[in-house]
Amino acid sequence: MKVTLFITCIVDMFQADVGKATVEVLERLGCDIEFPMGQVCCGQPAYNSGYVEESKDAMKKMIATFENAEVVVTPSGSCATMFKEYQHIFHDDPIWRPRAEKLAAKTYELTEFIVDVLKVENVGAKLSGIATYHPSCHMTRLLGVKDAPMTLLQNVEGLQFEPLPNAHNCCGFGGTFSVKMGNISEQMVDEKVDSAEKTKADFLIGADGGCLMNIGGRIERRGKPIRVMHIAEVLNSR
Repeated sequence: MKVTLFITCIVDMFQADVGKATVEVLERLGCDIEFPMGQVCCGQPAYNSGYVEESKDAMKKMIATFENAEVVVTPSGSCATMFKEYQHIFHDDPIWRPRAEKLAAKTYELTEFIVDVLKVENVGAKLSGIATYHPSCHMTRLLGVKDAPMTLLQNVEGLQFEPLPNAHNCCGFGGTFSVKMGNISEQMVDEKVDSAEKTKADFLIGADGGCLMNIGGRIERRGKPIRVMHIAEVLNSR
């Protein structure tokens, strides 16, 4: 299957290894990867800050860039959700609404694509240690992807899984929320780190780069011996 990769800003700027892992996992599963150089930000930061009209140029750019893709796959539940949101943002636009609807219908978060489209539950990954999983808000509550990550993680050889207490609590990132409400965000991420520590996990795993950057930064500042990993990196472990 030909897969067009939507890499996201955070992966592009801060987490290149996640992008590499995503490509390598998909290629091992028989996918032919395309990477359109015209992709930019999906517009989510501006949109979530209330600048709806100002964000539309970026959205139109992304719709046009991915228009000819067979399927679009991204290692981010949050950014996949934003692509799905385009059809609602352009609901009264007779030109862009149908184009946005087509993009939404063929866009998948990475684990969702592997499990639900490729019908693969074991990618042959190996990683020894105790792991816990943070289910990000956008991915679970808006995109509705809950089971696919767990299915894949449970089939990683050598990985012992421990449930994360209060798993569905927000980590405090929330995009611009962590900037505008820094003090509240800090308390939320501290709660998340405390919960991870209770599991005695070696690894905290997630599927959204923003959450992982936020949690990982707090873990590092507090000197906790927990390694934060994107699920793509776990699935690429051999």
